[in-house]
Amino acid sequence: MTPGRRNEAGLILRVVADVPTSERFRDVRVFETLDSTNRYVLDEARAGAPEGLVAVADHQTAGRARRDRSWESPPGASLLVSVLLRPRVGVDRMQLLTMASSLAMAEAVEDVAGVCALLKWPNDLVVGPRKLGGVLAEADVSSAGEVRAVAIGTGLNVMWTEFPPDLADVATACNLESGRAVDRFHVLRSYLSRLETRYDALDSAANDYRARLDTLGRQVRVERADGPVVGTAVDVGHAGELLVETGPGCIVEVVVGDVVHLRPI
Repeated sequence: MTPGRRNEAGLILRVVADVPTSERFRDVRVFETLDSTNRYVLDEARAGAPEGLVAVADHQTAGRARRDRSWESPPGASLLVSVLLRPRVGVDRMQLLTMASSLAMAEAVEDVAGVCALLKWPNDLVVGPRKLGGVLAEADVSSAGEVRAVAIGTGLNVMWTEFPPDLADVATACNLESGRAVDRFHVLRSYLSRLETRYDALDSAANDYRARLDTLGRQVRVERADGPVVGTAVDVGHAGELLVETGPGCIVEVVVGDVVHLRPI
């Protein structure tokens, strides 16, 4: 890793030379502090940065999860990473990118920490009932509907000693599950390698996502803006929507919502 230096925003920037394992993801930039790695990557994309840029932050001051929720962690406790993609896909297939990234991170966790993380619809990594991480994709889309750039951001709990009271019963970390220290840059290296493989075979993402999705077959309650949906999660549609059977022959397609697993399978 090269020594730190100041970038134009006055933030500590380290360019990592020993992390990349592929031709696509070679420009890895590590910041002491960023407001949001996704925001940084999309700004760089609009300024002409090529596909493959990777931004990592020791700490985020305005990290976000889905539905504009905040994402906070102590400096160095989590892997906070965003990658820049310029995919040749339409808006209707963007969910495949989130699926591929979720799968790549789950595989990286297994590679490095020896922990089998499953997926909770739509974008969480879980171990049992506890959340290990989450993925958020944000796109720069033209007025004509062309996807010009996508930032795939992931927050993964890697080295936590304890969680605040409001998270203690619902969150976990790689070190807590593996019983040993886990290096977030080792996870990053595996993730980038796995992501390249997944990105080059996007069409396989949906089936592999279903196979690792802990939500399927469960009785669920999905909180939506227009009211909850309760039933059995039976499948995921072609655009990533969750299909919930609320009664015999009655299937509800959920595009956006928060899932609660009501019982184990």
